[in-house]
Amino acid sequence: MDPLKIIQKYYPVKSDAYQILVSHSRSVADKALAIARMHPEMSLDLPFVEEASLLHDIGIFRCNAPEIDCHGTAEYICHGYLGAELMRAEGYPRHALVCERHTGTGLSLEMIIARNLPVPHRDMRPVSMEEQLICFADKFYSKTKLGKEKSVDKIRKSLEKYGEAGVKQFDAWCKLFLGE
Repeated sequence: MDPLKIIQKYYPVKSDAYQILVSHSRSVADKALAIARMHPEMSLDLPFVEEASLLHDIGIFRCNAPEIDCHGTAEYICHGYLGAELMRAEGYPRHALVCERHTGTGLSLEMIIARNLPVPHRDMRPVSMEEQLICFADKFYSKTKLGKEKSVDKIRKSLEKYGEAGVKQFDAWCKLFLGE
């Protein structure tokens, strides 16, 4: 599987959206792989971590986010499940789960219903260790400040506005993956 070839099916290579997506996703992949290599005891699937990290945001072009050259019609929060639909159509159901489950620290069914989020009503929290690792690594990078890693404190502060559960999950991942 070549993640860039899949991305190129949906994004013109010379577009800002392509450059933003690939740069952001490469940062996430590098962070996830570095953490995975610190934990050989977890027996993480490194090729999958790299592929899924590169593809986790493939659905952004279907969303209305002009600041990152995405001019679709869906709300940005939908990019995960929309990307999952693409990956399932491409024949990669395991990669689809990463797309679907990486938003925030994952979206619980209860959160989706309580906040009336415009996404399917199902639990979308990361389950496998690889899913959790990629979701965690993604929190360190934005698509508007490419290549600039956020601090753990900054990430915690940004998660606070979505409720205590996200911060607790992030803190658990800090302990699991970083020993903090």
